[in-house]
Amino acid sequence: MITVKEYVGHIRNWKALCQELGIDVNLAREERELKILVKAYEKWAGKMADHIYGMFAFALYDDEANKVFCLRDQFGTKPFYYYMTDDGKLLYSTSIRKILEMPGCKKELNEDMLQIYLTLTYIPGEDTFFKGIKKLLPGRYMEFKEGDEAPVITRYFKPEFRPDNSKTLEEYADELHNTLEMIMKEVKDEDEVADSFLSGGVDSSYVLAMSDAKVANSCGYDFEALDESALAAKTAELLGRDINKCIISPKEYFDIVPWVMYNMEMPLGDASAVAFALGCRATAKRSKLCYSGEGSDEFFGGYNMYRNAERYGDNLKTFYVGNTNIMKEDEKEKILKKYDPSILPINLCEEIYEENEHLAPLEKMQDVDIQIWLEGDIYFNVHNMSTAAGLEVRMPLTDMRIFDIASRLPLEYKITDEENKLVIRTAALKKLPEEIAFRKKLGFVVPIRYWMADEKYNQDVRDKFQSDIADKFFKKDEIWAIYEEYIGGNSDLWRKVWTIYTFLVWYEEYFVKR
Repeated sequence: MITVKEYVGHIRNWKALCQELGIDVNLAREERELKILVKAYEKWAGKMADHIYGMFAFALYDDEANKVFCLRDQFGTKPFYYYMTDDGKLLYSTSIRKILEMPGCKKELNEDMLQIYLTLTYIPGEDTFFKGIKKLLPGRYMEFKEGDEAPVITRYFKPEFRPDNSKTLEEYADELHNTLEMIMKEVKDEDEVADSFLSGGVDSSYVLAMSDAKVANSCGYDFEALDESALAAKTAELLGRDINKCIISPKEYFDIVPWVMYNMEMPLGDASAVAFALGCRATAKRSKLCYSGEGSDEFFGGYNMYRNAERYGDNLKTFYVGNTNIMKEDEKEKILKKYDPSILPINLCEEIYEENEHLAPLEKMQDVDIQIWLEGDIYFNVHNMSTAAGLEVRMPLTDMRIFDIASRLPLEYKITDEENKLVIRTAALKKLPEEIAFRKKLGFVVPIRYWMADEKYNQDVRDKFQSDIADKFFKKDEIWAIYEEYIGGNSDLWRKVWTIYTFLVWYEEYFVKR
């Protein structure tokens, strides 16, 4: 008998799977999806993820084989963690906190991760900030029998790029549009009602335009230069949708930071995560389901830094660790009480660069970001903050069928001298005016570099930098010097200040308060 022990996610192609696997399509969603997992495992075992589209992480128990089988989807949209106890038992869950509460788990800080965090602002790879608690990485499944020394992990998917010049840009755009149209029919059940997140960018605008969402939700600030909510409102009006604006004040932003770091389960120095958390809580007051546009930038070449790919060439493997690079090694050595020169972020990418040696520089950067940044920051943030807020977020552009198209694109259909992610912008023209489809990327930015310098709001930052917790890990005079230089006008230092601060808040939540 096969039983589902743990599951989080949403299966998009459930109708086709129910038909193939002999499951009643009239079952409620939860019962239906659990049956799909069991029947898919019985039919396909380790190849089951090849047949399922959606977002998922789960654990099954096969009592006949006396085996636990755990699997995480191809891109890591949903989390999965495991821990081996001293007496050889496997603990596992989609939540770190749940593992910490299980008998046999010892809560200990993995201080080595602080060096990774201070550079990347998040924790990619299989290790976590808790000793012994590991991630099952994306595109892997894990098997464990009682008595085994360790689980056996098998990789069933890795991102691959195979440019195909047989189609024109317009033909690829048509394929993308038709595929997204099909996915939007699967992304929710007929009786579900969904909102859609909306920024000023093309991805969220395109998803909204392709969806049946009647209401868009955006975040904004009383800070015009960094406020996308006005652009979002124009897009919503053009598409005939209502819009709810969550205007975030500095006080609201700083007040929620401890809640964010606790529910994130590991520190995250991405300042937009706090704004996203507030947006999720505001949206959850009126809806329990929302669409979002994650995945497009990494799949289709959406970041401006990708324009430098050819210039970097073979040097990428010596320094490129993904979307963020906040502190260099000499900076970390200067501020940390404990520094190990062998713990380098670039080590996380060594295997990736061995795999993609044959690829063009742009594809190498995309590959790193898909495996490192997407899993470690973007999906990690979306899952944890939406779950904590009581909101389910579904991401139509994160789909194997979408990636299949992206993987076949020639380089010139991704990045040109004038545009990035050219093919998705071209596809979006079928639903959006050119001014929106080709709007320059601003990103989900937050005025934190200005707010944190204001004494009305930064008291907790100052307190944390002078605290006993800070003294445990940092040379306090060195981090205080960074803080004072930032306050003194070097606003470019805000990311360093924020990354240190969020770690200290998280540590207090998990190792002081609890």
